[in-house]
Amino acid sequence: MAKTMLEVRELTTKYVTRFREDVYAVDHVSLKIEEGKSLGIAGESGCGKSTLALSLMGYYFPPLHYMSGDIIVDGKNISGMKPDDVRKNVLGTDIAYIPQAAMNALNPTRKISAFIEDVVRAHDPGRSRQDIRDMARKRFEEVHLPQEALDKHAVELSGGMKQRVVIAVSTILSPKVLIADEPSSALDVTSQKVVIRMLKEMMEKGFIKSMIFITHELPLLYNVTDDIMVMYAGQIVERGSSKEMVFDPVHPYSRGLMRSILVPEDGTRANKLIAIPGTPPNLKKPPAGCRFAPRCRYAMPQCQYNAYPISDFAPGRSYRCAQSVEHLKEVYAREDE
Repeated sequence: MAKTMLEVRELTTKYVTRFREDVYAVDHVSLKIEEGKSLGIAGESGCGKSTLALSLMGYYFPPLHYMSGDIIVDGKNISGMKPDDVRKNVLGTDIAYIPQAAMNALNPTRKISAFIEDVVRAHDPGRSRQDIRDMARKRFEEVHLPQEALDKHAVELSGGMKQRVVIAVSTILSPKVLIADEPSSALDVTSQKVVIRMLKEMMEKGFIKSMIFITHELPLLYNVTDDIMVMYAGQIVERGSSKEMVFDPVHPYSRGLMRSILVPEDGTRANKLIAIPGTPPNLKKPPAGCRFAPRCRYAMPQCQYNAYPISDFAPGRSYRCAQSVEHLKEVYAREDE
């Protein structure tokens, strides 16, 4: 039986505005990732993907606050730990992070080698400079970066090289869980392929034990992750294998994400393009019922006031909807005729 690298149980975190309003950006989220597996998280901007990533790493700095739930990394419960303890004992070794706009994450005033020294010595103060440089050289070779990049400043590197440097730094301590928050969004298509291939190779070689890949493009995850979880307004609305979620999404929102862009995969080329109407809800005052109901073309009257829990409907598959899976598939089949 595969070892569980990350398990999250009913995690709830919120932002507190300057007017003392609560915004629950992560609302009772649960997930599990086994060793050697990767999970994709998809959803529109503002759905809570990046807040979930920060919450998993214990980045609870105002206005973000931990409320409840468990975060268990390789058997260690880090829920509610003080930020300093998380930084010293968890980040880099248990959980590592590739942030959005990663190309801007490097200190422009310091050489790449000095930046890497800071990261390693935060966890291993006694490590010599030569040992750290040897570690960096080896990891740079693994991510196809020239050794001379160690002695350059960030401004001397191309966008793709900076992205690979951030990946090398994030994984230099071989973390158990790597969280990649839209790592390819600012790159051209060729560089995107390089980054995605690199992350997959690092998983295969065991440099990272498991991975969470965050993006707003659900189809992108098909070639990157084993499973996909779709978020909407701070909640999980559907989860399944990558193949199931791309070729057979059940929740109306998941289907809307898939049908909103052209996908070149066999079996999806004939899909009709559709747009999801409206905008995401204001999480200061979310809808009383289903949060997607105001935008859902299949909503029933009870959807406006009944908040349905997420439930399993097949092995490894779950969704949050009042409509039965059978009924939704019948409706979708008629629409595709």
